[in-house]
Amino acid sequence: MAKSKDTTNKHPYRAPKAYRNEDFLASPDARALRILAEYLEPMERFEHYDIRDTVLFFGSARLIAEDEAKAGLAAAEAADEGIELAQRRLQMSRYYEATRELARRITEWSKGLKDPARRFVVCSGGGPGIMEAANRGASEAKGDNIGLGISLPFEQSGNDFITHRLAFEFHYFFMRKFWFLYMAKAMVIMPGGFGTLDELFETLTLIQTRKIAPVPVVLVGEDYWRRAFDVDFLVDEGVIEEEDRELFWYAESAPEIWRGILGWYEASGTPLLPSGAPEGGGG
Repeated sequence: MAKSKDTTNKHPYRAPKAYRNEDFLASPDARALRILAEYLEPMERFEHYDIRDTVLFFGSARLIAEDEAKAGLAAAEAADEGIELAQRRLQMSRYYEATRELARRITEWSKGLKDPARRFVVCSGGGPGIMEAANRGASEAKGDNIGLGISLPFEQSGNDFITHRLAFEFHYFFMRKFWFLYMAKAMVIMPGGFGTLDELFETLTLIQTRKIAPVPVVLVGEDYWRRAFDVDFLVDEGVIEEEDRELFWYAESAPEIWRGILGWYEASGTPLLPSGAPEGGGG
């Protein structure tokens, strides 16, 4: 009689390595690892592509391009329904177009520098609306641009204009905010809602408390922002100082914003590099 083979140890159980254990990595116990990953992985990519200086664009995800807004108004008028909303969308589309133009200007200017390492790279939150407009303008100038997306249940991040190798998807808001500000050399704030206000006020707080170096902060659309953020009331009530008014300024158009940013660096005494790019910024 032939002897049967002993297969007891032919396929021994092998425990998964901890860093390949997806159940563990998704657990509360591994939260510190996930946070660290959202710090280290972006840092490696930014260093690889020599990204040092960014211009941030914030604003509503709900604003749309002018041509889309015009088409929407025409459709509303034809249906005789929703005309007022369509008119408001068309009016607000000017901020989408201003964002797109400014991002294109910044990218074209940066590409003309003798030292490409000191270029300003357009950075957005990676979603639709103003974020899309910023990435779109930089893309139209054939320049690299960054999208720091966030996983949300009601919004898809990763618009079609982000440079693929510089597209990110964050889980933690605070890590995303860190990367927003770490390399920021200017902040352009278009009209927006809660998220935009959060990003604006956190930046102003960090500058006010000297946790980051001052950077130009431009609120685009003075009428909108004076209604949304009554800084005069805060000064009158004594809850902020008079000098806190100087942490930002208002502007309306892409040329005005860009002149203001470059002028801010000259007025602040920050030396301009031979290439023409301002040195310093948020850190």
